[in-house]
Amino acid sequence: MTSLKDHTRSRDARIKPVTELAARLSRELQGDVHFDHASRGRYATDASIYQITPVGVVIPRDQDDLRLALDIARDARVPVLARGAGTSQCGQTVGEALVIDTTRWLNQVVAFDPEARTVVVEPGIVLDHLNAWLKPHGLWYPVDVSTSAQCTLGGMAGNNSCGSRSIRYGNMVHNVLGVDALLADGSEASFGFVDELAAGTRARQLAEDVRAIAERVGPEIREHFPKVLRRVGGYNLDLFECQNAKPYDPEGRANLAHLLVGAEGTLGVSRTLTLRLSPLPEHKVLGVVNFPTFYQAMDATQHIVTLDPAAVELVDRTMIDLSLENPAFRPVIEKALIGRPEAVLLVEFAGEDRDAQLASLRRLGELLADLGLPDCVVELPEPVEQKALWNVRKAGLNIMMSMKGDGKPVSFIEDCAVPLEHLAEYTDKLTEVFHRYGTEGTWYAHASVGTLHVRPILDMRRDGAEKMREIAEQASALVREYKGAYSGEHGDGLCRGEWVAWQFGERINDAFREVKRLFDPENLLNPGKIVDTPKMNDDRYFRFPRGYQAIPLTPVFDWSAWNVERDPLTGEQSPPGSGGDATHGLAMAVEMCNNNGHCRKFDAGTMCPSYRITRDEQHLTRGRANTLRLVLSGQLGEEGLAGDDVKEALDLCVSCKGCKRDCPTGVDMAKFKIEARTARAKARGVSLRDRMIGEMPRYAPWASRLSGVIGVAERLPFVARGLKKTLGLAPERSLPAFDGNFLATQTPAVQANRGETSVETREVLLFVDTFNNYMEGDNARAAKRVLEAAGYRVHLNVTSGSRPLCCGRTYLSSGQFDKARAEARRTLDALMPFVRRGVAVVGLEPSCLLSMRDEFLQYGFGDEARALSEAAHLFEEFLVEAHEAGELSLDLKATGHVRAMLHGHCHQKAFDAVRPVERVLGWIPGLTVETIESSCCGMAGSFGYEEEHFDASMKMAELSLLPAIRDAGDDAVLVADGTSCRHQIRDAAAREAVHVARLLEQALA
Repeated sequence: MTSLKDHTRSRDARIKPVTELAARLSRELQGDVHFDHASRGRYATDASIYQITPVGVVIPRDQDDLRLALDIARDARVPVLARGAGTSQCGQTVGEALVIDTTRWLNQVVAFDPEARTVVVEPGIVLDHLNAWLKPHGLWYPVDVSTSAQCTLGGMAGNNSCGSRSIRYGNMVHNVLGVDALLADGSEASFGFVDELAAGTRARQLAEDVRAIAERVGPEIREHFPKVLRRVGGYNLDLFECQNAKPYDPEGRANLAHLLVGAEGTLGVSRTLTLRLSPLPEHKVLGVVNFPTFYQAMDATQHIVTLDPAAVELVDRTMIDLSLENPAFRPVIEKALIGRPEAVLLVEFAGEDRDAQLASLRRLGELLADLGLPDCVVELPEPVEQKALWNVRKAGLNIMMSMKGDGKPVSFIEDCAVPLEHLAEYTDKLTEVFHRYGTEGTWYAHASVGTLHVRPILDMRRDGAEKMREIAEQASALVREYKGAYSGEHGDGLCRGEWVAWQFGERINDAFREVKRLFDPENLLNPGKIVDTPKMNDDRYFRFPRGYQAIPLTPVFDWSAWNVERDPLTGEQSPPGSGGDATHGLAMAVEMCNNNGHCRKFDAGTMCPSYRITRDEQHLTRGRANTLRLVLSGQLGEEGLAGDDVKEALDLCVSCKGCKRDCPTGVDMAKFKIEARTARAKARGVSLRDRMIGEMPRYAPWASRLSGVIGVAERLPFVARGLKKTLGLAPERSLPAFDGNFLATQTPAVQANRGETSVETREVLLFVDTFNNYMEGDNARAAKRVLEAAGYRVHLNVTSGSRPLCCGRTYLSSGQFDKARAEARRTLDALMPFVRRGVAVVGLEPSCLLSMRDEFLQYGFGDEARALSEAAHLFEEFLVEAHEAGELSLDLKATGHVRAMLHGHCHQKAFDAVRPVERVLGWIPGLTVETIESSCCGMAGSFGYEEEHFDASMKMAELSLLPAIRDAGDDAVLVADGTSCRHQIRDAAAREAVHVARLLEQALA
């Protein structure tokens, strides 16, 4: 059997290295080495507008690997680009170099001193992971950037990141005490306070040389370095000005580590970082200030900061509207609104005394009233509601990028910083600039420090590059007028590198070049950043260069909803057109991925289980989207979606649909996988195993009749092994148990003619799927009894003279799209008479029922599919809605169970359908419900049965589900609505989980 480790390396094992560099790296490193086109393509982009294919990719196993990779690259005279999560907005982490990804293994806490409030970490550790580690000690690292769930400390240091609360805690440079780095010549240096650097060391010599350069341009530094807190351009040559301005260290001591902070990996590669920590504030309160105009919000900020808030963050009308379109964010944002504001400010107060913070919240309301805006503050004093709203704000970038169509908000002037007294006027004038070029800007982020993320909506496939250049030039003039910083948070990179000389002047720019030569004389460390950079609009480096187009391809699903254009000024949707998309919308759906890497998060949600077990960019939603984008634009092979690169990228995708909900731009990898599997099946045929999986609904009646024979075969090891080997199934996995035919014992449903009105209003159609009909009929029987006890007449999907209805999902998962569509059409035809009469269609298996609300809508069935999607409910969803409507009469008693552990099916999570299960279980007297915070169980339909995927399946289960079950104790009843989930729990934990319908049936009085 192929192990997960072998699977991770398999694509490179087949590719003979074509260069001595690749051969030597593969031979001498313990970590992973990737020089294939697909892997290089996945690292060719970050969260910017740029794309540059790297020479190769190295993922070092340990510090020795890191050093060795640099040595080998130096010997080959190949540049090196150290990279974390690849979340850079300006192209810092793309280049024609050997990319070194530190995130998989160089991510540990090395040392910790709680008394001194310091921690030493490796560069690949994620900010949220570090803060979770620190939380029991009452400490945190307070540079809280919005990408905290995926960004790494090494990347944050390279970029001099800031965050929402920089008004209180400062930027990255204010919170770094030391950096141990590898230099371009192979030497190692420990950078820290200059007065502590030992004489004769490399670091001390560099400090003296840098001081000499800084002193030579001292007058220019004092004149041209921006005075605002938020400025991260160029090199921090003003670190020796501490005695006068104390810009970085509270004690006014010069620290050479601060030169590397913000250097974008051009001066050294970090081995470890020593960080200054802060106490966690015991109490926080949040006030959401609603403004009738954007200008008033900007003007009020300078007054609000006098109240000493920890943060003041902006959310504009565009972001509000986009958040309201997202089902996960809508209830959160609605709670914070008063009427229809044009902008809101999130004002946080934090400290040790809750009463003091509540008093500050009251003063906020009084201040706004004095400014002529009474009753405009929504107070959120409780942590849960604060966290929910902050999560919306932190998803701001992704929310903005969820706009459909060719025009997208483009990052290039998005973090210019100006003094607060000029903020309103600056934003007003910049908006006029946008209108001059027929576009609008989206605004959000750090109002407290005069740094607003603004992205003009531009079409980078057409005239966007020209407009970008002209807008940048006019924005820079405004920044200079208001004595601000052109780069206030996201660094220089490819996007703003050419503006360094403009911002600082030629003498300082020459000094920057001198510093670069001092550290890296051969220009091998991330060349082309900060000094000697290309023009920002050089489209040779664009992700979507002039002439970019998708290859002609006709997808099987209807993707026309993604193939739209919007007017940037009005937001109105234009009639659907080609938009240059020869894939009829599929390519544009793929391109909804903005590369921000939100899918790399581990803290909560479903996305992305395969990445969680591999830490491999290939098995990440972003990595898969990049692979598909490259394929659909003809940049990766000639086989299109049927090619091996696509198959391998999607191989560990379990179609959990976690990305459909957790990805703020709505990237739907499960549907992309259906497109790819269908294309491959058409090109190469369908395997015996896939035919067996797809045809399950057809042979299930015969399997039920032969269940005794199948059971005997399962108990005979040599028979079971032979059967599983023939079919490519994991020998460790038990076969599904067919135990009857529930629908065969039921009366066919009475179908009304079109237009007929039902006399009986309390009726429902219970859709019994293949799994609950042939494998677990007790679930269907229990659901029918509960619905009848609730006063409903229950129809069933029994059809006269033909096999039961089927949603077609088994065909979809095996690449047999035409058969899946035919099954969906048959089901739709049978259900429409009930739907027209207003009868709800209620299902038990999430993956089956929810396909009526998802895939059915993209088959091209039109209004009928939309009507069914509105009528289709999961069992517990229907009960909750009936209860809320006052129509449910269900008398329940205690079952004897005092504790229920609930595992949500992935598709339930994707459609926010776990909460109804929690509510329904809460109706049972004496039962406490605890939801397991888990990603995919790992079974995922046929995935967990397949021999090559068994290892991955078990690793997914071990992420959180199985440990939670082991800790649950025998007294807890396990609840899982998914057939696959129950099978995984039974196989892996030797415990039985039940459908919620079974538990409700037990509770019937």
